[in-house]
Amino acid sequence: MKEYDIVIIGAGAAGMTAAIYALRGGKKTILLERENIGGQIALSPKVQNIPSIPEISGSDYADKIFSQISDLGADFELEEVLKIEKRENRFTVTTDYNEYSAGAVILASGVKHRQLNVPGEERFLGKGVYYCALCDGAFYAGQEVALVGDGNTALQYALMLSDIASRLTVVTMFDKFFGEKALEDALRAKENVEIIPGYVAEEILGSNEFEGVRFKETTGDKRFDLKTAALFVAIGQVADDKLYRGLVKTDSQGFIITDDMMRTDIPGLYAAGDCRAKNVRQLTTAASDGAIAATDILTRI
Repeated sequence: MKEYDIVIIGAGAAGMTAAIYALRGGKKTILLERENIGGQIALSPKVQNIPSIPEISGSDYADKIFSQISDLGADFELEEVLKIEKRENRFTVTTDYNEYSAGAVILASGVKHRQLNVPGEERFLGKGVYYCALCDGAFYAGQEVALVGDGNTALQYALMLSDIASRLTVVTMFDKFFGEKALEDALRAKENVEIIPGYVAEEILGSNEFEGVRFKETTGDKRFDLKTAALFVAIGQVADDKLYRGLVKTDSQGFIITDDMMRTDIPGLYAAGDCRAKNVRQLTTAASDGAIAATDILTRI
């Protein structure tokens, strides 16, 4: 078993910021990440709300902060955490490859994409239905594609897709967007974009291959079928609570309940970032959570 002062689960903005503070405080720290550094922000083509940085891609931001923690001496492993146990005053964190012991653990595991939950979605996942336009949009260069969503992520994805696809159809549940006005204005100015408000996806069409989407009116019974090469879904995120379900106290949606210092109901176990129950989930608030959690740990171990 490998011994550490602090184990951080998740290498997004919250986890990596926590690592900066922990390492600067002289604590032996490891970050465990099952997918990619940066979390959700790494998938954003443009980030324009970081103080002092007018614009940067999410992947570049993730690379910069990862380089920072690496220079400070952080250990990092691409491993999936399977179990967290507390034995006396130490935690045991079991992954698919190793076991780690630590005096404190920070859960910074983020969120996962919200699905449409309609027939055909699972069958055509990765074969016409996608949740990351940045990852998969390039496969449909010069083709007609569609996007469902009305928040900032949807607007960012739509702007990127409009530069790649020959035509983009954006379908929103309500009659307005809920993202930044500057992004909305930029999207509405695109000549190859059609915006259809007031509809929700009802079914993914196709027998052997993806063919399109059937939409139903949000407040009525009207329907229409949209033939398209691909559908990109950007309707928000939900708690990725598989790891900590039943371990710590959560709200009704599966987000971890903490106090102002990011402490959970288990002493020594903290939560930071989007996995925590809170009203605002932004890059800056995730970084704040990570800083607070690590600072509190420094006073305790």
